[in-house]
Amino acid sequence: MDAIKEYIQRTGSPCAYVYDLKGLGKRAKDMKETLPEQCRLYYAVKANPDVRILETLKGIVDGFEVASAGEMDRTGRGPRIFGGPAKKEEELYRALWEQDVTLNVESFHELRRLGVLAEERQVTARVLLRVNLEENVSDSHLKMAGVPTQFGVEERRIPALIEEALEYECIEICGFHFHAMSNNLDARTHLAFAETAVNKSLQWKEDYQLDTSIIDLGGGFGINYWHPDEPFDWDEFARGISDLDTEGHELILEAGRYMTAEYGYYITEVLDVKENHGRHFAVVRGGTHHLRLPAAWKMSHPFHVEHRETWPYPFERPEVKETEVVIAGELCTPNDLLVRGEYVERLRAGDVVVFTHAGAYAWTISHHEFLSHPHPEHVYIT
Repeated sequence: MDAIKEYIQRTGSPCAYVYDLKGLGKRAKDMKETLPEQCRLYYAVKANPDVRILETLKGIVDGFEVASAGEMDRTGRGPRIFGGPAKKEEELYRALWEQDVTLNVESFHELRRLGVLAEERQVTARVLLRVNLEENVSDSHLKMAGVPTQFGVEERRIPALIEEALEYECIEICGFHFHAMSNNLDARTHLAFAETAVNKSLQWKEDYQLDTSIIDLGGGFGINYWHPDEPFDWDEFARGISDLDTEGHELILEAGRYMTAEYGYYITEVLDVKENHGRHFAVVRGGTHHLRLPAAWKMSHPFHVEHRETWPYPFERPEVKETEVVIAGELCTPNDLLVRGEYVERLRAGDVVVFTHAGAYAWTISHHEFLSHPHPEHVYIT
């Protein structure tokens, strides 16, 4: 992008997150326009809670999926779904008071707590029962169905959960929630999962004569960090979802990473280039305390090199050519790796590495204070 090159040119020692808000807004609009009428597109705030990003998405998405009181603060009033396996009492009070928040019920204990609090406040708790499906539904990076996790209630116990929920006059079962995967890259797999979730929801509705109105598929639409030119096929998914008969239910999709990742960039300067035990290393200003995802997933983050010709020193400039290079950060740990060995035509000290697809699960999941290095600048392209 021209704006990124301009930023690099005018900055002596670049280390920044750059967000393309204009591109993000277009992405969200395009995603929403491809969906059928019964679908509602929510943004999963956990992917990136940056206030400028939330401001960009307000008025485009139909609501927000939040997982804390802090995320409720950032999103303000409006349709929200509150998920998470460990909701604090003050968060439950807050959600009940604001009335525009639908709560995921993640356990029998949480249902009982919510029932008591709602009765005390003499309000109605609008809930979705979160289902941990009996079978795994994808080969995604993280799985939350068909495997033991802290999320939701296993499918075989959902009938008992429904029966207990129906005993509370202050609890309204609005539907079911099925977030089952993270970073799934296959649209057909996602469609098969959606069909399963819809069928089970409609069956429970019939079996227990429920007045449900929502089927929440959660998110999990992936970004292909390994092969960015082979993305999740959103258009195929949207076409397929149009064929599902939800019998009047709203079908909620909670997109996070897929919406924002491509519109954030982490930019950092190469401080040194060296060889050690037969491997080439480029050491950069910054690292995993700014961008933790590649270390967490033990992957090479996608990147490209922007060359800078200015060299202020009187000695030869360190460089590598036509070889694989490991890109490491400035932390005092061998785990501070952003790239684990990828081919470069040329990379020199003083050049700039631009990490793409850094608009989700990047800055806010990182351990910012380790070694007390400066934080990166945050730049917004409007």
